[in-house]
Formats: sequence, C-alpha cells, structure tokens
Amino acid sequence: MDSIQPEVPLLETERIDDLLSHNLRIIQSDEVFSFSMDAVLLARFASLPPRGRVLDLCTGNGVIPILLTTRTNASIEGVEIQPRLTGMARRSVELNGLEDRVMIHEGDLREFHQIAGYGVYDAITVNPPYMPLNGSDLKLNRHQAMARHELGCTLEEVIQACVRLVRTGGKVAMVHKPQRLADIFSLMRQYRLEPKIVRFVHPRASLEANMVLIEAIRDGKPEVRLKPPLIVYNEDNRYTPEIQDIYFGTKEGLS
Repeated sequence: MDSIQPEVPLLETERIDDLLSHNLRIIQSDEVFSFSMDAVLLARFASLPPRGRVLDLCTGNGVIPILLTTRTNASIEGVEIQPRLTGMARRSVELNGLEDRVMIHEGDLREFHQIAGYGVYDAITVNPPYMPLNGSDLKLNRHQAMARHELGCTLEEVIQACVRLVRTGGKVAMVHKPQRLADIFSLMRQYRLEPKIVRFVHPRASLEANMVLIEAIRDGKPEVRLKPPLIVYNEDNRYTPEIQDIYFGTKEGLS
C-alpha cells in the first residue's frame, strides 16, 4: 500500500484513528458505536480463502473488511443497515485506497440474499449485537442501541442470513458473548451450520471469558475443537505478546 493515502471529507464529530496495522486508518465518531477489540480479534480469527468472495455482516464503520484485506486477496463486501455507518465505512475504504478490494452495501442482512443470491460467499464474518431487547437499549442513542441490542436483527436472523449467503462447505466466523453460547450452538445446528472451532477470550488468566470466537462450516460434519484460551492482559496489566502481535498485524490468524 502506498504511504500517501487520500483524504476524505469528515463530518463535524468524526475523527480518523490509526488501526496500528499495515498503515490502515478508520473514520470514527463518539456519536456512533466505535469498534472495539472484538472486531479486531474476529478479523484475525476468521479462516479466509486466498481468493473468492468474503462477506462481513453488521459491518458498522467497515473496520473488519478493511482489516481482512491484510490477510486475503479475496473480494470483500460488508453489509450495514444504518446509513450513517454505511457512509463512514465507504469513506474509510476510500481513505485507505481499497475501493478495488472492498465494497460496502447499505441494506438489511435479513433481505440481502435477495440482492446477492444464495450460497455465493466462500466465508462470512459477523460481529452481531450481543444483547436481547430488555429496555436498557432505550437509554442509548439509536446508533449505539442498534450496535449493542437486537433491534435490527436477532441472533436467529443473523444465523439464518449466514446460511442463505454462504456456500456449502463455506465458513462462518462469529464473535459473541459466552453467555449466549448455548443459543448460538443450538441455532447454528438448527440451520445447518456446524460449529467446528471455539476459542474463549479472557481479560486475564484468572478471570472468566468475556468473549468467544466461533467458526462454523455450512453442512459440516459434527466435530468441535476447543482452542487454547486467548488472554488479553498479563500480570503487569499490559497486553500479552499474542494480543500485541494481533494489533500490530504480525499474527495472521487465531484459529
């Protein structure tokens, strides 16, 4: 990638953040839900084809598709339902000069198969809203509420969308909360996604997991592998070497 990157227009509350890897940058705003570590971990965890087509659902400001360009030569697409975030994602793609690699669609993942077709993607990534509706979403602005709570789609609808869009034998990578693991496994099997790889993420070695990374294969055979836990902080309250490798882009994958 060229060291000179194009400039793009920013709205009043927007800023450009460094992604700390491959000279990539991202447009963010405190008015909307900014990406966090779960997106970065998913982008490193997902198994990707060297070529073909990859889709990121619930793409937000486009951070996962942009990071995925460092790991594959596949064509990468993202789907986001919120116009504000779609615009940010498209400008972030332009900011990094990746227009020939990444395409961002504004749309509803529940209906996207009507545009894209069935079974057309080799791999799918998704960082969906984690929390069912419980009333607390009313305390957030609309952008933050949709990112955290199942306002625009439920877990079941996310999994249904994945099955429609990924080819037989294709892979789906998801990051979620461990508390939802039973629901995730049950729904994946109900809709012909077979969980194959699971990796728990722990803030520290002494604390329980607060994230889980899951890879499933459409119409795969039953067999699941539990990978070693990923620890974020060491005893000195610093990132562990593996997390440092992930953030600085030297580690190709977590699965």
